Amino acid sequence: MYLTTEKKQEFFKTFGTSEIDTGTAEGQIALFSYRISHLTEHLKKNKKDFSTQQALIKLVGKRRRLLDYLKIKDIERYREIIKALKLRK
Repeated sequence: MYLTTEKKQEFFKTFGTSEIDTGTAEGQIALFSYRISHLTEHLKKNKKDFSTQQALIKLVGKRRRLLDYLKIKDIERYREIIKALKLRK
């Protein structure tokens, strides 16, 4: 499995408030970004995998909605997560 429990806890510890607090927007955005990069690499090798392509599009939408929510709630946290994950605006 490409995403172990320890890896998830590391994301939530780094970007969230603690490793057991999985509900923070920053932790979820970081997790989605990791999954998006993994699926992107998979699709570079398997161009005709349309179910993975659909899952990738859904994940990008989820991440975008979380980023929009964070931008409305707290612009500073939004700017920090954009900078930390090196995402485009």
